[in-house]
Amino acid sequence: MQHILFSIENSVARITFYRPQVFNSMNAAMREEFLGALATCEKDNAIRAVYITGSGKAFCAGEDLQEVTDPNGPSLTEIISTGYNPIVLAIRNLEKPVVCAVNGVAAGAGANIALACDITVATASASFTQAFSKIGLIPDSGGTWTLPRLVGMQRAAALMMLSDKISAQDAAAMGMIWKVFPDETFEVESLRIAETLAGMPTKGLAYTKQALNSTFGNDFAAQLAVEDRLQTAAGQTHDYREGVAAFLEKRKPVFKGI
Repeated sequence: MQHILFSIENSVARITFYRPQVFNSMNAAMREEFLGALATCEKDNAIRAVYITGSGKAFCAGEDLQEVTDPNGPSLTEIISTGYNPIVLAIRNLEKPVVCAVNGVAAGAGANIALACDITVATASASFTQAFSKIGLIPDSGGTWTLPRLVGMQRAAALMMLSDKISAQDAAAMGMIWKVFPDETFEVESLRIAETLAGMPTKGLAYTKQALNSTFGNDFAAQLAVEDRLQTAAGQTHDYREGVAAFLEKRKPVFKGI
């Protein structure tokens, strides 16, 4: 991989966008590498949580405009259908928790990839901007689905149409992200979240993610049926039995992710 750094430690797969010279903006090669890393995270049972961040001053500035203006480059349709759509679907369908650590500016598709993750945190100096309207485009990478559900329709419309830059603190205050950490402790604090999740019941977390994925498309009764099905599955796991046994025996549980 040239545009993605990938490592595994303490059952956490760490994916780092690595095009700092262009603020980690994405081109076809980077998108392909990112998808490959996510596929590895899905297949490798030793991986129990995923941590996504950026290198340098930015998290991800979105699409590399050098690619879209290249007369021999891919069309917008191809970029979205073979790149960004599969990426955010892979994140949402990954049966492991995904922590996004926004270390700097997250713009355009970069912002919406961050919002597609399960738990998104940011450094105090980070910012978010939809950016699309400034070049006559609409938000993609699931932004028109995710953002209104996080912050409400009025805020989502204003953020998308005005393309205002939002500070990490304001993003947390409006429910766009989970938490903000000081720059000095950001890497340690954000990575600790992923390491904590990696030690928890992986299948139970995956079932929770499945339930959350379905909630906005269901009425109350239908969602109760989803909970019934997934709770039954969770109750058949080793980690459920271990959790109950540890509680009764007043000891710390040792979860295996199975």
